[in-house]
Amino acid sequence: MPILPRRFERLRVVLNQRMANLTVLVEHVDKPHNLSAILRSCDAVGVLEAHAVSLSGRSRTYNSTAQGSQRWVPLHGHSSIEAAVKTLKDRGFHLYGTNLSVDAVDYRDCDFTGPSAFVLGAEKWGLSENATQLMDTDVFIPMRGMVQSLNVSVATATLLFEALRQREAAGLAPSDGEGIPAENYDNVLFEWAYPDVALWCREQKRPYPTLNDVGEIQEDLPRTERLKY
Repeated sequence: MPILPRRFERLRVVLNQRMANLTVLVEHVDKPHNLSAILRSCDAVGVLEAHAVSLSGRSRTYNSTAQGSQRWVPLHGHSSIEAAVKTLKDRGFHLYGTNLSVDAVDYRDCDFTGPSAFVLGAEKWGLSENATQLMDTDVFIPMRGMVQSLNVSVATATLLFEALRQREAAGLAPSDGEGIPAENYDNVLFEWAYPDVALWCREQKRPYPTLNDVGEIQEDLPRTERLKY
């Protein structure tokens, strides 16, 4: 059964507000409830995708906190912090690491209207020494109590919503798909609308079919694949 037109329109409205130039990179944050909450905040703000460096041998899992947001915000894994940082810097991101260094800047004094990646570490240890040396800017969230830091998922949400606030104030928050490269828009929309068929296409190394204005697939597919939508 094809996707309902009103559902397809809802997907387009959400995708039109996604921002490819705002992302999160977490280092060794492997607790399911933290990863889930981080992805939920990414989805709420309009982040297109997130990144992670996980502890060796650990697979990513999510719990109900995510509310299914892992489907809408893919989490890309990297083998090392160095590899993750290179990927983001090659794409033009400015890396903001949460680190209480002597040079750290109050996050409210930073300009997050350009390509921004927030890099956070596990709660107990924070960012690794290797990670801190690779950051462009160290940032901190001021505390007025006895504790020196927030839960990693809360800190992520705080930074993301400040970035969104700044972009909305500057008139830079996308509303018509301009936050995503044109060559990626249709692919993401298809993956959202028909995830099972998209997976089959990737396995078969074939391009995604085109969709019409109401989300119907404009191509004859094998019967086994038609049964998936």
